[in-house]
Amino acid sequence: MVQHRRFRWRCRVSGNDATKFFAMSKLSRQELKQVWAVADSKRQGFLGLTEFITAMKLVTLAQEGHEITSDLLKGSVDMMSVELPVLEGLENVVSKQKASKAYADDEDNVVTQPQAVTAKAPWFKSKAIIKPQVNVVTIVDGLKRLYAEKLKPLEVTYRFNDFASPVLTNSDFDAKPMVMLLGQYSTGKTTFIKHLLGCEYPGAHIGPEPTTDRFVVAMSGPDERTVPGNTMAVQADMPFNGLTSFGGAFLSKFECSQMPHPLLDQITLVDTPGVLSGEKQRMQRSYDFTGVISWFASKCDMILLLFDPHKLDISDEFKRVITSLRGNEDKIRVVLNKADQVDTQQLMRVYGALMWSLGKVLNTPEVVRVYIGSFNDKPINETVVGPIGKELFEKEQSDLITDLMTIPKKACDRKINEFVKRARAAKINAYIMSHLKKEMPAMMGKSKAQQRLMDNLQQEFEKVQQEYHLPAGDFPSVEHFREVLGGYNIDKFEKLKPKMIQAVDDMLGYDIPDLLKKFRNPYE
Repeated sequence: MVQHRRFRWRCRVSGNDATKFFAMSKLSRQELKQVWAVADSKRQGFLGLTEFITAMKLVTLAQEGHEITSDLLKGSVDMMSVELPVLEGLENVVSKQKASKAYADDEDNVVTQPQAVTAKAPWFKSKAIIKPQVNVVTIVDGLKRLYAEKLKPLEVTYRFNDFASPVLTNSDFDAKPMVMLLGQYSTGKTTFIKHLLGCEYPGAHIGPEPTTDRFVVAMSGPDERTVPGNTMAVQADMPFNGLTSFGGAFLSKFECSQMPHPLLDQITLVDTPGVLSGEKQRMQRSYDFTGVISWFASKCDMILLLFDPHKLDISDEFKRVITSLRGNEDKIRVVLNKADQVDTQQLMRVYGALMWSLGKVLNTPEVVRVYIGSFNDKPINETVVGPIGKELFEKEQSDLITDLMTIPKKACDRKINEFVKRARAAKINAYIMSHLKKEMPAMMGKSKAQQRLMDNLQQEFEKVQQEYHLPAGDFPSVEHFREVLGGYNIDKFEKLKPKMIQAVDDMLGYDIPDLLKKFRNPYE
């Protein structure tokens, strides 16, 4: 295992190593800066084996006089035929490494004589406890360490996992970017995934009725198979451990669809059950549907809301679902699917009606991005939409595919963004908990005081906001907080611990900027 980790680290070229190695190419610093920026497209702060090979080819192209841009990787140059670059002094470096390796092998073959070990006095037997040093070779490794050392203690102390989000595991940090599809039944969510993959995937069911009755996660795997939800939730290398809090009723409606596919090597797709329109149907769900949606929304990098020209009405449950996406509005994209079923004039009216409906639900001043098209394997119905409509749909589809393909490049930035957002939410949660604890009486009337605090929770939030000068938009939902708070005894909460708060402030103010500086483009 240790040898495997060492091999994995050897396949990573850090910024310091790159500056020394690529200096032999005699390219200018500006050219090498562009080479690194294109090769490290995911902004990981290092070059893996694939990225290093790409960088070597880009160096060759730069030496031949090409301008280094990302377009070179998109087919403007045949990258397979590019030769190795000219690196002056590479032979000397290789010969020195061979000589040092030979010397090390000779040293290993020398048989050393055993030395007598003198017994120590009994009072020197105690050993100092040494904490294992975590090797930080990527930005994600740095976030893992900061979370374990500074943020997680604050979350555990003030029950952040019960009121907001479960404790993070290493698999949450290592997870691939996720895209979740939401919409009412028969809006084309499963067909959309099939269209992206270009083939069927295990567990997919398509029909005019509500066919997808479960959450299906399509991800990369060695072969085509489906894995039950209970199995997925307990696997340590999968980012779904937090779903166990929704119980067995949900896990029986959750499954993973695995198959080998180049797109799934980059992103994970989440198909969801069609949102129901009737209140009676909603009540028959045996698990917290909006809670599950909110959990996935916090993990996803993009959320696609799919609409059908004939299903523009937003039902009560769909409204609750969209409301549960609060705090993740920047991830939302809207897809008006099956748009080739109406002509151009009707499409204009449908688009206006959709924006009007969304304006009543999405409480944001910014206009959400809407993609219009027909995302299935059938050719666009040109007889209905005309040549102009066909060209529009093709451009919109190209834009959406481009948006999806850029997700892996933004994955590292998204992880940092979500980590900082989580740290601020954990701080606010700690302030609220300690404030409620402070408002409780020391001796008599504790039950009445707790009921009063729960009834006036909005006013207590405002007190915390004014006392610590916090933005109102960062506070949790009052209704959800009150619901969870009802199961706890406020008197058992912890008082405010300034050292924990200061540790998180230092992490946000110093540690994370230093981490980003350490793994930024080495030529900047």
